[in-house]
Amino acid sequence: MSTEEAESLRIASPMHDIGKVAIPDAVLEKPGKLTDEEYEIMKSHTSIGYQSLKNSNRRILKAAAIIAYQHHEKWNGDGYPCGSRGEEIHLYARITAIADVFDALGSTRVYKRAWELERILKLFEKERGQHFDPKLVDVFLEQLPALLKIREEFMDDCKERRYDSR
Repeated sequence: MSTEEAESLRIASPMHDIGKVAIPDAVLEKPGKLTDEEYEIMKSHTSIGYQSLKNSNRRILKAAAIIAYQHHEKWNGDGYPCGSRGEEIHLYARITAIADVFDALGSTRVYKRAWELERILKLFEKERGQHFDPKLVDVFLEQLPALLKIREEFMDDCKERRYDSR
């Protein structure tokens, strides 16, 4: 990937869930398991995000539209919204999916506690070639020490800012 593409991905990837602005808080913040109807509402965030961004002429927003639309597709075709599989899924979305799941599992949410790193890594091994692009999982695991260091630095920065703002 070129430096320009990597920079586009870095800037666009955080917009992957932009469509959630249209999802009711009752669904987004529900502490328990979603009903089938609520899950369908939640899944619509991919299409909503895509529709919101797709008509931009800006390179970053075009990339963000693709990521928003495809970040829940799975390597084996079992994802949504289209059931795309393998390399039909844009590289940006495949990378974002790994980052999103790693972040989500390692974070406490209203509906779950954060997972331990060992449990997360077992899931990635299990989902290699199923949910995730196997080559990207290999790269992710190879780069994990550096990624954990970056995550730790950002956590420290957030803690410092929180304490400084008192």
